[in-house]
Amino acid sequence: MSEVRYETVSPAQAAANRLPDSGLVGGALMGAVDLATRCAGALSAATLLFMTASVVYEVTMRSAFNRPTIWVAEISVYAFVALVFLGLAVAQRRESHIRVEILVDNVPPAARQVLELMGAWLALAFAGVTGWEMLGFVVRDYINGTRDWGLLSTLQWIPETPVVVGYALFCAALLREICRKTAPEAPWRRAALPLILAGVAAALWVVGRRDLPVAGTPLDWATLAILGGAVAGALAWSGARVGLGVLLILVAFGGVAAFAAGVSPTAAGLALVAGLMTLLVLGVPVGAALGLAGMIGLLFMLRQPQLAILADRSWTAINSFTLTAVPTFVLMGSLLVQSGVTGKFFDALVVWFGRPRGGLAHAAVAASAVFAAVSGSSLATAATLGRVAAPEMIARGYSNRLTYGLVAAGATLGILIPPSIAMIIYGNSVGAPITVLFVAGIVPGLMLAALFMLAVVVWSYLSPRSVPPGVPYPMARKFRSLTAVLPFLLLIAAVLGSLYLGIATPTEAGAVGAAAAFALCVQQRRMNLRVLYDVLLETVAVSAFIMLIVVGASIFGWVFDFLRLPRELVGVVTSWDLPPWTVLAMIAAFYLVLGMFVESISMMLMTLSVTFPIVVALGFDPIWFGVVLVILVEIGLVTPPVGIVLFILRGMSAAPLRDIMIGVLPFVALMLGFVALLTRFPEIVLWLPRQMG
Repeated sequence: MSEVRYETVSPAQAAANRLPDSGLVGGALMGAVDLATRCAGALSAATLLFMTASVVYEVTMRSAFNRPTIWVAEISVYAFVALVFLGLAVAQRRESHIRVEILVDNVPPAARQVLELMGAWLALAFAGVTGWEMLGFVVRDYINGTRDWGLLSTLQWIPETPVVVGYALFCAALLREICRKTAPEAPWRRAALPLILAGVAAALWVVGRRDLPVAGTPLDWATLAILGGAVAGALAWSGARVGLGVLLILVAFGGVAAFAAGVSPTAAGLALVAGLMTLLVLGVPVGAALGLAGMIGLLFMLRQPQLAILADRSWTAINSFTLTAVPTFVLMGSLLVQSGVTGKFFDALVVWFGRPRGGLAHAAVAASAVFAAVSGSSLATAATLGRVAAPEMIARGYSNRLTYGLVAAGATLGILIPPSIAMIIYGNSVGAPITVLFVAGIVPGLMLAALFMLAVVVWSYLSPRSVPPGVPYPMARKFRSLTAVLPFLLLIAAVLGSLYLGIATPTEAGAVGAAAAFALCVQQRRMNLRVLYDVLLETVAVSAFIMLIVVGASIFGWVFDFLRLPRELVGVVTSWDLPPWTVLAMIAAFYLVLGMFVESISMMLMTLSVTFPIVVALGFDPIWFGVVLVILVEIGLVTPPVGIVLFILRGMSAAPLRDIMIGVLPFVALMLGFVALLTRFPEIVLWLPRQMG
């Protein structure tokens, strides 16, 4: 008889089966975690609503009454930090955290379970150590009476406290997932986990805020207690395979990091990257993988361990008004889908584009461009058009390959046509002006949409069976279709108009759009308190996992910068004396390969600290590179065999994955050719921003 049972049933069945027979952890403790997560979700949803309303209030008071506030920016940032970290547990409960599943999806169920549990325990180790460091960070600010530099001069420990609570709830949610997926059969094993947790808590209480080093190692006793508790808990609760796997990864990664640091900065960088890639392939959530790799670097690659950076980066990486645009744009997109007008808009496009051959495909491209302009997310665009456009095209006689290849390619417009979450992240990371980035993406985005339409025309001649004949519609019906989507068109005009007329900043435009989308939901009678709460909770979960990636990338990037690895790599590349275009081609190939495995924002945050200095040193314009980078990472998301968008569409349809992959290849070739065109004629990107003066 095995010591640990590995579940192969659905999550709902597993939860139902696990709770009664898992002892204290499976019963009262898991019930407490569920209650705490629900409370955190409700609080974070309310905080998101307050933050959005505050930004809309600021825009209204400033633009309509010339009475700007002095508190909205600062309070909005604090609310954003709170909703992000309180939302970590919500995202974990909803299984929203992004992971690379190239290995996890291709192993037997039992092996997949082992990998998922190892990923959860490793994420728990990172969250536990970081949460402990954050607690010390908050206590120090409380004792010293540290105040913010803002106009409100806020005591820093007040907005920092939700970060500590968020990490604690994240740890609890990870434990809940672990307990849901496995349960030991031996009673002593079921009793071991709460005892281990109590032991770790007691050890931390004894150690307190003192960083007592463990003789002969870079570890301190608090860190050793947390990491040791994670390994011991994995051994006791999840079995020898999981526990030994977690121990092996931590020891091997730490040993290789320590050895490489003694060789050279380049060797240290390669070791960090190799360790990170190993964690990603094993299925550790991307944010936790980045943070854990950075934590290993802080411990074993510096002369003196500097784990306090974990807390510093957790706070400073998120404490940015610019990033508050991420949840508001996500909220706007979710509200638009809920309103139902996206489906009506597509129906209107079908009527207007119906006559020419392939007209419905052209409508799908136009819908992609418009929805991209209001959602800012390729994954959201793919999911929406996969639900709305693809079934309609299949029903009208379009082939699987053209339908899903076009929808996948159209989704790439999601972070190219502004406003774009990825451009906000890029601009915030490298210091490029976001408004200029938005303007720079307009012409390339429209040109790429036109090229997709041209590709449909060519496809219709090369494979006539793939495209049904057009269907004409009377002019009266065309005008009737416009009345159904007029509110949607007015919303787009209001959001983009407020942005480009200077009424709202790029950061504020998302909140304005979310308020308008909410009004649209009310006008369409698709809104009630339950729906609003669900939309807010979904937005919190999405924002939380994105921002955890931001935190992890900030920790990882800090180690890179401290070791001067970007400078080293710039020196190495420039010493090769290669033509700039050759280096750019190498960078492009790197992004195409990485994009097959990693979500776009994760990829940008993981790599910009290395690639951006190289690109600037070679003389390329940062605005131009931002647009090209967005296209490159999007190509990676639709590149076979493992582009993430391909799997989103496969999960939403009965189409074979092979057809989706074959269908997207012509569009991938088209986008690569478009990147080459932008490289040859950079004015395509830079002309419109330069007209702004």
